[in-house]
Amino acid sequence: MIDRGKKSVLGVMVDAVDYEAAVARIVAAAKEGRPYGVTALAVHGVMTGVGDPEHLWRLNELELVVPDGQPVRWALNLLHKTGLPDRVYGPRLMLEVCRAAEAEGLSIFLYGSRQEVLERLEANLKRRFPKLQIAGAMPSRFRNLTPEERDQVVGEIRKSGARMTFVGLGCPRQEVFAYEMRGLLGMPVIAVGAAFDFHAGLLREAPLWMQRYGLQWFHRLLQEPRRLWRRYLPLNTAYLALLLLQWAGIWSPPLKKPQPPRELRYG
Repeated sequence: MIDRGKKSVLGVMVDAVDYEAAVARIVAAAKEGRPYGVTALAVHGVMTGVGDPEHLWRLNELELVVPDGQPVRWALNLLHKTGLPDRVYGPRLMLEVCRAAEAEGLSIFLYGSRQEVLERLEANLKRRFPKLQIAGAMPSRFRNLTPEERDQVVGEIRKSGARMTFVGLGCPRQEVFAYEMRGLLGMPVIAVGAAFDFHAGLLREAPLWMQRYGLQWFHRLLQEPRRLWRRYLPLNTAYLALLLLQWAGIWSPPLKKPQPPRELRYG
């Protein structure tokens, strides 16, 4: 088990952990009924915090931020000599947590995406983990919730008896949700992004060789070029430039001091 604590990658505090440590932390919080915000950040997720001091605050307030992308793991190893042998990939983390939840009798809730995705996801998880307790599922409204809707979501999740909630809203909405809802729910809230679509069988994952060499972003770009080119091409270039500046000691993050969000957005 590797758990070397939080380290700065461009000002975002990422946990230098492996799968075993991440799962152990989440399961412990679920057993104790403790608020616990979790997200898995690739380059895009890190860069959402670089230029937005309010969102940087949110990310750095989450209890567990794992290195989802190989470039984030490389940054931890380059800047902080963490020696991580692998990243902690959000879709795989979801499966590992579900495996542990099945073994420990901890029920889960699925929040986000569309109803048809949730139905396929639930069926596939049940096939993979027959004894996993799925307490409920709720699709996204694809907009910020009103305070009344927020209370309804919190009430339904708590009433379900779930001990942890997986969130698939996309970056950065899912991190906002995890930050704002973890205290209200009193459980781990785990943002796993595209894991819902992958495990529902609606998106193909990159070949293992592309994942190993940090090219998963390119695979996603080929699948959805019109939607994703503005995300990946400029942000990847900026990430690499800032990483080299941080490593050389020319630039010290953050660009702006983190500050608490002025208002809640409810995901």
